[in-house]
Amino acid sequence: MNMTRASFVSQVDADHRTAGMVGAALTAGGITLATPQEAPDDPCVLLADDVSAACAAVRTLSRRGWRRVLALFVDPPGPTPADAWLLLAAGAADVLAWEPDRAGDVVAKLRRWVQVDELVDSPDVTARLVGRSPVWRATLRRVVEVARFTAAPLLLTGESGTGKELVARLVHELDPRPAKGDLVVVDCTTVVPTLSGSEFFGHERGAFTGAVSARDGAFALANRGTLFLDEVGELPVELQSELLRVVQEGTYKRVGSNTWHPTSFRLICATNRNLAEEQSAGRFRRDLYYRIAAATIRLPPLRERPGDMLPLFEYFLAELRPQQGVPGLDPVVRELLLARGYPGNVRDLRQLAQRVSNRHVGTGPVTAGDIPEEDRPTADTVTGWGADDFDEPIRRGLNSGRGLRELREAAADAAVRVAIEEAGGNLRQAAARLGVTDRALQMRRAGWREEPTLAAVDG
Repeated sequence: MNMTRASFVSQVDADHRTAGMVGAALTAGGITLATPQEAPDDPCVLLADDVSAACAAVRTLSRRGWRRVLALFVDPPGPTPADAWLLLAAGAADVLAWEPDRAGDVVAKLRRWVQVDELVDSPDVTARLVGRSPVWRATLRRVVEVARFTAAPLLLTGESGTGKELVARLVHELDPRPAKGDLVVVDCTTVVPTLSGSEFFGHERGAFTGAVSARDGAFALANRGTLFLDEVGELPVELQSELLRVVQEGTYKRVGSNTWHPTSFRLICATNRNLAEEQSAGRFRRDLYYRIAAATIRLPPLRERPGDMLPLFEYFLAELRPQQGVPGLDPVVRELLLARGYPGNVRDLRQLAQRVSNRHVGTGPVTAGDIPEEDRPTADTVTGWGADDFDEPIRRGLNSGRGLRELREAAADAAVRVAIEEAGGNLRQAAARLGVTDRALQMRRAGWREEPTLAAVDG
């Protein structure tokens, strides 16, 4: 039997018989139970009977969403809908009322989560899409699950430069269809309206002036493979209706032909437009939207994943300097990279890495002088930081009843979390930035909050 490891935490009374029953059922289903410390990255089952205590435990156990937590309520009638939404907002991945006949469902869910995380951590993914921030990991989990375990059409949304084409290519690679065909990419911003029919449907020889030979279009080339329509929101409305027909019926005719041809492809679309607004304005067909958006994933802009900025910059430098290795980053440069805006998101960051790579020489760290003049902060923006930067969050804390000690502890906890996130989980680098020893940082982390009571479960 394939064994899957998960951590187990019980908040119910020690003499509550259900805790033992749940543990035994999960073990019988092939789940190896451990403590959260023994399995820090594996999914966690939280056995609960009080919503408030469960929310607090989820916040600690999930580590800002890094670890998936399944909240199981042991006492009927289980959580109310409001309770379930509260727990999900606190960071739970799912919420269930425990029933013995649902043990198989729980086991299946845990197995799926483990399978998804194994793929997220595999070289196929990490070599293509760099980042270790919780928000990026959550995004990759959704991408991987849709790619490997469904055949659903996928709509990728998000700002320009967030990596939509890279994600589309990953989805195609992870798609498990046997005898899979090619990935065909069509940039809808470059489709000439007068030739759009040929671009998608292909044409016969002599179908129009200049058609000196027959040509396959995207629908033929993508047969048994994947069709990626980049910036699908740019398609003219009349072409949208023709695309809808092909998606619905799986057949098409070449321009200048009366013969129907079958085609079957996985459709991935991407857009930086708000398609809901485009529908309201009559620029995008509602029926097509619902066809292409069976699964929708928003790719976060770089500003929402600041912990990935430095790892991405170093990755791009390594890619640009394959023989020289990755240079270190001077603290001044690190600060600039984290403070700078990136209107073009990851693409913008890569272009900056290109400009820096062109200037940097030697094996030493990248220094302020390696930053091109046009990318340096102006005198007006070099203001450092001061106590007034904390005024607003402190004001909110005071208004919510927090005292000086709680505010001080919260600030220190935030500094530790940010330093660890920006170091990509490397405690030694985070400790160096904070000016503390590795041991002091580990002790600080251990003392953030009391862990929920760990219950050993006998099978």
